[in-house]
Amino acid sequence: MGTFLVGCIILGCVGLAVHSLVKDKKSGKASCGGDCGSCKGCH
Repeated sequence: MGTFLVGCIILGCVGLAVHSLVKDKKSGKASCGGDCGSCKGCH
């Protein structure tokens, strides 16, 4: 039961992280700060 609970918590954290990345990408925020010339491929 404890393993299942910890797995659910980890899965929830991963889901929130992915949701945040997708939301930032859709709103135009990029990991390179919007300067794609410096990061070579955020879009």
